Amino acid sequence: MEKEIIYNSNLHFEHKQWQSELAFWEDELQSFNNRLSELVTRWTAKDVLAKLEHYQNEFILHGGVIEDLQEAIEEHETRIAGQSMTGEDALDIAMVKNHLEFRNKMETQRQIYADLKKKFFRFLSTYM
Repeated sequence: MEKEIIYNSNLHFEHKQWQSELAFWEDELQSFNNRLSELVTRWTAKDVLAKLEHYQNEFILHGGVIEDLQEAIEEHETRIAGQSMTGEDALDIAMVKNHLEFRNKMETQRQIYADLKKKFFRFLSTYM
């Protein structure tokens, strides 16, 4: 049975895709926060303000997750660069395992973020 070789260039490509996705999420969160700012000026009811605060907190938390994911990608890129300097293009087992775990984190975060957006859009359709 032949072993599959995973190359640094493939992981680097996936990292670039993730970085673009995370940057897009950051832009979206800024837009969502702008919407919250608009709503704060329109509503004074305590229940609506509590919902606004809830979404503000969710966006802050998600922003922190984005930062953590970006840092993890940068760390992995640094390890790849270090290994590339040695002239080796295939990764060791531990680094591949780390990458696959990170891929799962990204997939989980995509679902969490998609759910948050759906709920927020429903909220906006009610209060905008």
